[in-house]
Amino acid sequence: HLITGGYPPGSAAGHDHDHARLRLLALLAEQDVPASVGNDFADIDKWLPVSRMLITYVAGPYPDAAQSAAIRQWVEAGGHWLGLHGTSRGRAARVEGVRQRRTVKTEHHALLGSFFLTHPPICRFRVDVSDADHPLTQGVGKSFEVEDEPYFIELQDPEATRILLTAQYGAAAVSPIVETLYGSDTSLRRDGKTRVIGYTRTTGKGRVTYFTVGHCHNPASR
Repeated sequence: HLITGGYPPGSAAGHDHDHARLRLLALLAEQDVPASVGNDFADIDKWLPVSRMLITYVAGPYPDAAQSAAIRQWVEAGGHWLGLHGTSRGRAARVEGVRQRRTVKTEHHALLGSFFLTHPPICRFRVDVSDADHPLTQGVGKSFEVEDEPYFIELQDPEATRILLTAQYGAAAVSPIVETLYGSDTSLRRDGKTRVIGYTRTTGKGRVTYFTVGHCHNPASR
């Protein structure tokens, strides 16, 4: 089941969801995998029972408490959730005296395994493959470059998370607002410069995998 969409309903929310939807459906079709589609999580309980995988590429929509519980039950029973890009975001709350909003941590972050803090402007950076032995990173190489939004995410259960991709954004991607919004930059690893941007984790009999990269304004740009 593939979910791609922005918020409010019908809004692009800064992303070309048609391109993402068509590209993902084409990749599934190449593997002869049939897929249902949705724009948000409203009818998730209808499609999970007949699905083996859930793929989400969203900019705004996120599952509420009941929908998160349904996804958790499905994953723990053996389902696989692949979250892409904006999946780690969620409801945004105003912060007095600051233009940017703070992401509110909800039930779906605990299940996904990460929580979006912020991202500096789009830039080019190197992605390092930190686990080249995992099936998901086979053939990718040791590193590659992307032009993307440099996400800052906080892992929710680091000890139970198998890290696949990391990045050191350096001076090209600094957020002066992250400490104002959250108190500290909890996306940094112990070395003070590396951030996780791809991981996988086992939940019950199933698995959740998430990659931050994938921002797309249109097919010709990123």
